[in-house]
Amino acid sequence: MEIALLGNPNTGKTSLFNNLTGSYEYVGNWSGVTVEKKVGVFKNKQDYLIDLPGIYSLNPLSRDEGVVTNFFLTESFDKLLNIIDASQLERNLHLTIQLLEYGKPVVIGLNMVDVAKNRGIQVSPEELSKALGVPVSAVVARNGKGCDKLSDLIVKEQTSNPKVNLIDYGREIEQAIDKLTELLQGKTEHSTRWLALQFLEGNQYVKRYLSQLIDPDLLADLVQAVEQSVKKAYGVKSLDQYIYQKRKEFISRIVFAATERKAKKVVPLSERIDAIVTNKIIGIPIFLGLMYVMFELTFDWLGFPLSDALDGFISGPLTSGIESVLAHLGASTFIHDLIIDGIVAGVGGVIVFVPQIIILFFFISVLEDSGYMARVALVMDRIMESVGLNGKAFIPMIIGFGCNVPGVMAARTIETPKERLLTILLTPLMSCSARLPVYALFVGAFFDGYKALIVLSLYVLGVVVALLLAKIFSSTILKGETSLFVIELPPYRLPQAQALWRSTWDKGKGFLRKAGTFIFAGSAFIWLLTYAGPSGLNVPMDKSFLAVIGGIVAPILGPIGFGTWQAGSSLITGFLAKEVIISTMNIIYFVPDQASLQGIMANFYTPLSAFSFMAFILLYIPCLATVATIYKETGSKKWTFFSMGYALCIAYFIALIIYQGGKLLGFS
Repeated sequence: MEIALLGNPNTGKTSLFNNLTGSYEYVGNWSGVTVEKKVGVFKNKQDYLIDLPGIYSLNPLSRDEGVVTNFFLTESFDKLLNIIDASQLERNLHLTIQLLEYGKPVVIGLNMVDVAKNRGIQVSPEELSKALGVPVSAVVARNGKGCDKLSDLIVKEQTSNPKVNLIDYGREIEQAIDKLTELLQGKTEHSTRWLALQFLEGNQYVKRYLSQLIDPDLLADLVQAVEQSVKKAYGVKSLDQYIYQKRKEFISRIVFAATERKAKKVVPLSERIDAIVTNKIIGIPIFLGLMYVMFELTFDWLGFPLSDALDGFISGPLTSGIESVLAHLGASTFIHDLIIDGIVAGVGGVIVFVPQIIILFFFISVLEDSGYMARVALVMDRIMESVGLNGKAFIPMIIGFGCNVPGVMAARTIETPKERLLTILLTPLMSCSARLPVYALFVGAFFDGYKALIVLSLYVLGVVVALLLAKIFSSTILKGETSLFVIELPPYRLPQAQALWRSTWDKGKGFLRKAGTFIFAGSAFIWLLTYAGPSGLNVPMDKSFLAVIGGIVAPILGPIGFGTWQAGSSLITGFLAKEVIISTMNIIYFVPDQASLQGIMANFYTPLSAFSFMAFILLYIPCLATVATIYKETGSKKWTFFSMGYALCIAYFIALIIYQGGKLLGFS
């Protein structure tokens, strides 16, 4: 049996999913969208739970929200499990009504009854069940209370199809439903009442579905006639507004019958915290302060000791062990050098930074799961609006801190085409995790006492440059109206250990997978470029093909502080993936049994040129995967090449200001 899990955003759907399923598997993304397709196995090992995106209505505003309607129209499943927030009952029931109208068996999980109680709201599951005609079970998904009972209810008990005509929408709407039902006779297995109501509300997915079954002109005439009659009879502005009002009237009666309210004695803790962290004056400094502490933990207090220990293991026992195995097998000098100087040095040079990346992902997961990240978007809305965007555009940028690819894809949630394109173009300026090994290498070598401050400055630099460019682009090449920003602030929650582990691992395993495949192959190829040259094989490194390639761009890089073939080679290979910059440097600068790479870097860079190099890495051409994603999302070669060209120009301009300006100010 397959059961679909639905609910509004921030109703505890993920916690409920984790509590009901004994195991889970990620099945990529839903077709054409960024939303993850997640299927869990119930603890009885027989039934499956399909986690659908959090939505407020089956009438979608974005492609990501359209996943649910498309699922209802094209997929086969047996039951619906609807989770609702007891403290926000009236708003949540709008989705519930639409699910009941779909006609499949429904079970309701009444979540956050503890939160509702603290707010003076007592909801009766029995009265709610009686009013809706479907089973209702109270749960506290965060700690698992009541989840076993809910699981038995949805899996073991037979639940009949709900009554789809709970609401009388009035003569005009009901006649239109009857007319569409007559036209659809024998043409669909779906509830014709649900299809009709969704069509009359303006659901474009349902409209396209019905257009395949009924003459589109007939549909257009029908909806126009109904809208005119409803406007004339009831004085409403639109048909969907009228349907919404009828549902709201019905829901108000249910809420009145099923809830008991007591006077709220104190302001909830969540509201008191929000008064501080979303304050228009101190909200951003608080966010920057949290980021600074996060970077201290990542790059100094916890991260560097762990990375140093891992580096010691890779460069010591692991390398010695591999050399012993190679000697025992009688490997040739070529194979020995390829494995030790190429693969181990290249891949190992990236792997040593895994602890820092995992730590950073962990703290980002903490901020997400606690509910704070939604507050960051709210705080940023005023600034984003001033540059032609809104706070929703900052969410893909935050995602871009982990990886630019899903960040670019997350722009699909933005409704207006102009803002969506602008967000796609600017998200690659966010400092992704692939750049972290570069930062870690240079701050460890040149900024030992200021690691967190330097890394924070780079993150801030990326955001500031993105905002300035947003203002320029929105005033010139991408003019258009800015949409309104609406976001629900979830209640603050103490993150669960299991959820944190899953979230951190899901973010970190992509980095490890890349190290074991792409970077592995890249390191071998880069070493071969250092081994061969125009004059033959086993040439001095500065006579190799890699030196020739890097030497082409080296003169251009001179004014920004790092005009060497080594830097040029690293930047070129970094287009494949930013981690490959570290692999390339480890191979180029690798000296067996001598100083670490950080110590060697002092011979080639100064603190000023090192900071200029990091700023250039932050801003220059996005990696190959991000470029491919930009092309896929925009469908335009013009905008894809524009994203590469402007990034390269702005990176050079900023690095030039940093290096030449620093020299004028006396920095070295």
